[in-house]
Amino acid sequence: MPSNWSDWEWDETLFAGAAEHYERGRLPYAPGLADAVGKALGLDGRGRLLDVGCGPGTVGLRLAHLFDEVVGLDPDPGMIREAKRLASQRQVENARWVERRAEELPAGLGLFRAVTFAASFHWMNRPLVATAVREMLDPKGVVVQIDGRHQADLARGNDHPLPPRNRIDALRRSYLGDGRRAGRTTRNSSPDDEVSVFRAAGLVGPEIVLVPDGRSLTRTIDDVVAETLSMSSTAPHLFGSRLAEFEADLRSLLADASPDGLFSVRLPDNQLSVWRL
Repeated sequence: MPSNWSDWEWDETLFAGAAEHYERGRLPYAPGLADAVGKALGLDGRGRLLDVGCGPGTVGLRLAHLFDEVVGLDPDPGMIREAKRLASQRQVENARWVERRAEELPAGLGLFRAVTFAASFHWMNRPLVATAVREMLDPKGVVVQIDGRHQADLARGNDHPLPPRNRIDALRRSYLGDGRRAGRTTRNSSPDDEVSVFRAAGLVGPEIVLVPDGRSLTRTIDDVVAETLSMSSTAPHLFGSRLAEFEADLRSLLADASPDGLFSVRLPDNQLSVWRL
């Protein structure tokens, strides 16, 4: 059974059942993200954005007002349904959602002023996708990587404890085994050296843009449960008939770690890596 990214092959169950937990569970991006993207790219409300691996529209919806049109691309049907629901809820009318893998690009989608990857590129055939999106940029087009929230880098935010990551991971292992599940198999590492991948595709950069944050965020037990179930390694489908049992054990663990049921994290700054033609 593959365990490293170089052996692993994507399958459609990777995030099965996770989409409904994203909005509550995943940590928010910095408040100034959209302004930073607009300034770095010199946007004027025109052009099109392609958000590759869009999930439930977390980034695409936040940036939609900066473009004529946003196209969100994701292979998970649950993510696409959730993106459509959130777009309707937020009255974002210039976004559309395409259920396809990034490896199928260009997929007849046309040219774009910007292409974004928000903590998604590591799941893809990176050389193939980077080459494809380069050819989908208009003459002033750019590719923007938006970093994820690395759990190991999170600091305590206030008087409440950090979520007990090590204990949550031990609980995961007790149900699913030592290997980190990623779809039907396991993947215990992710690729790096993305600079070389984008340069090999003919892009120039990166230009680094920091988006300050530093907020102290209080999290409830419900929030941490949602965050856990939004992760590929603890996606709901992996537990099968034991999902309710796992969630009950997780809630018990969290209540033991914080008697008042509250946790806190200090959110790190976001980083944009901008690649140009």
